[in-house]
Amino acid sequence: MKMKAFYFIPFLILACSLASFVKNNTENGNSNKFIVVLDAGHGGHDPGNLGNGYLEKNIALNIVLKVGEILEKNPDIEVIYTRKDDTFVDLYVRGEIANKANADLFVSVHCDSHTSNANGAGTFVLGLHANKQNFEIAKKENSVIYLEDNYQSRYADYDINSPESVIGLTIMQEEFLDQSIMLAKIMQDKFSNELKRNDRKVKQAGFIVLHQTFMPSVLVETGFLTNKSEGSYLNSKSGQSQMGKAIADAILSYRNSIKTDDVAKAAIETPEVKAVSSPETDTAKELAAQQKIEKEEAARKLAEAQEAEKKEIAARELAAQQKKQKEEAAKKLAAQEEADRKAEAAIALAAQQKMKDEEAARKLAADQEAKKKEAAVRELAEQQVKQKEEE
Repeated sequence: MKMKAFYFIPFLILACSLASFVKNNTENGNSNKFIVVLDAGHGGHDPGNLGNGYLEKNIALNIVLKVGEILEKNPDIEVIYTRKDDTFVDLYVRGEIANKANADLFVSVHCDSHTSNANGAGTFVLGLHANKQNFEIAKKENSVIYLEDNYQSRYADYDINSPESVIGLTIMQEEFLDQSIMLAKIMQDKFSNELKRNDRKVKQAGFIVLHQTFMPSVLVETGFLTNKSEGSYLNSKSGQSQMGKAIADAILSYRNSIKTDDVAKAAIETPEVKAVSSPETDTAKELAAQQKIEKEEAARKLAEAQEAEKKEIAARELAAQQKKQKEEAAKKLAAQEEADRKAEAAIALAAQQKMKDEEAARKLAADQEAKKKEAAVRELAEQQVKQKEEE
C-alpha cells in the first residue's frame, strides 16, 4: 500500500509543478533568454565530503561561480544561482528555483569521494541505478536531506536506501532524458579531450536534486577529493577555473546545438518550406538528421558505457574474490606450515628430552655399579683384616 502511495505522490508533484511551470512561462513570456540554473552542492552546515581535508562545498561553489562568470558574458543567457555564498539550501528549494525560473538547464556541481584511489570526472543524469556503485553515489549525495528541517514529512515516501524508490521519480523526467544525456556527453568530451581528465562516462542514478526539476538536468562529479593529486587540483584556482570553463563551454555548445536543432525542426515542420526546395531547406534537413543520429549515438554510447561498467565491476568483483581466495589459501598454508614447524619442534624437544633421560639413567646405573664395587671392595678388605686378627 505504501509503494502505491509513493507512485502517486511523484505524479501529484509533477502536476503541481507543471501548473507552476505554465504560470511562470506566461510571466516570463517576453524573455527570449536561455536560462541556466547553476547549483553548487552542499553549503552552510553541510560541508559535503572532506577528502584530504578539502571542503567540497567551497570547491563546488568556486567552480559554479566561474561557470556563471563565463556564461554571463553572453547577452542571450541568463544565469541563476541556487547559492552564491556559504549557505545551506534544501534540495527541494534548489529544484523550485529552477522550476519557477522556467529554466532551460539545471546543472548541479559536486565533488566525489571513495575509499579507493579512484579518480576522474563523471556526469550523471536522472535514471535508474545501473549498478550498485551508482546507487551508492546517489545515496551519498541524497543523504543531505537529513540536514533539512521537516525532512520526515517532505520526503516521507522516498527511501534513499531503496533503488525502487527512484522508479516513480524517473518517469517524470523521461521527456528531458535525451537532452540531459546530450549535455552530459558534451561535458564528458570537454573533460576528457580538452582537460585530459579520466573519463568516468555519462551515468544514470536517482539524485533527489535532479528529480525535483522539470527541464534537462545534470549532476557533475568534478573529481575525487579522496585522491591526493586530484583533490589538490580541484582545490586549486587553476583547477577550478579549468573545470568551470569546461562546464561553461559545454553549456554553450549544447545551447548552439539546440538552436540549430530548433531551426532544423522549424524548416522541416513548416509546410511552406517543405513545398519549396532550396539549399537552406536541404541543409536544415541534413542538420535535423545529423542531430537525430547524434542523439541515437549518445544513447548508444551511454548503453555501451553502462554495459562496460557492469563488466568492469564484475571483473573487479571476480578479481577481489580470487584475491580473497588466494589470501585465504596462503593463510591456510602458513597456518599448516606453522603447525608443522611446531610439531617438528615438539618432536625434536621430545627426542632431546629422551636423550637426557637416557643419559641420566646411564649415569645412575654407572653410579650404582660403582657403589656396588666399592661396597664389595670394603667388604673384602674387612674380611682380610678379620682373618689376620684371628691368626
